[in-house]
Amino acid sequence: MAEMKWTKEQQQVIDARGRNLLVSAAAGSGKTAVLTQRVIELLTGEQPVMADRLVIVTFTVAAAAQMRERIQDKLSALLEEHPENILLQTQQTLLSKAKICTIHSLC
Repeated sequence: MAEMKWTKEQQQVIDARGRNLLVSAAAGSGKTAVLTQRVIELLTGEQPVMADRLVIVTFTVAAAAQMRERIQDKLSALLEEHPENILLQTQQTLLSKAKICTIHSLC
């Protein structure tokens, strides 16, 4: 997988740990890509968060669906590179139980 070049601010969002996070930026600024990378790193890092423990809130149903699809695509790509990786297999299975939804559906 090709490495993305992140801005300083984007990298800060990707790397932030131990707190809730709100990302607000203009359309086309890379929010979904940044948040997808953040989630992938949370799922695959040294202390992985299990996918079914995630709560990701968006404003639109389309954005929630896109976010889930991008995370799934990244996990699939990682599994192609490392098909024997049990953590990746588990995360891919658990992703269907992750709460990735709109503010309205969460509330």
